[in-house]
Amino acid sequence: MIFYPKISLSLMPITKDTVKKISRLARISTNSKFEEEMIKDLNSIIKFVDQLNELNIDNIEPLSSVVNEDVTLRDDKTQKINFKDDILKNSPENNENYYVVPKVIE
Repeated sequence: MIFYPKISLSLMPITKDTVKKISRLARISTNSKFEEEMIKDLNSIIKFVDQLNELNIDNIEPLSSVVNEDVTLRDDKTQKINFKDDILKNSPENNENYYVVPKVIE
């Protein structure tokens, strides 16, 4: 059984300096209106995610997959497949090992 302790974080609210730093790292130009909106949005996201700490997960097994089926395994076999000749048969013109197409850019 894997034990996942609850992480109790005292999350710091997002400030204008944090938004400026993130914007600089992401190379996004900002103005004061954008910064205020981002502060509000990011703080609401953090509050929403922080609600996960309130869940009681004591008797819940962690999931590795939502599907209860075994994965079908197969042997890895290498095959040498050469379709070059078959593909070149469709070319309107023969030019050694290249597929010739009409000129697009003049």
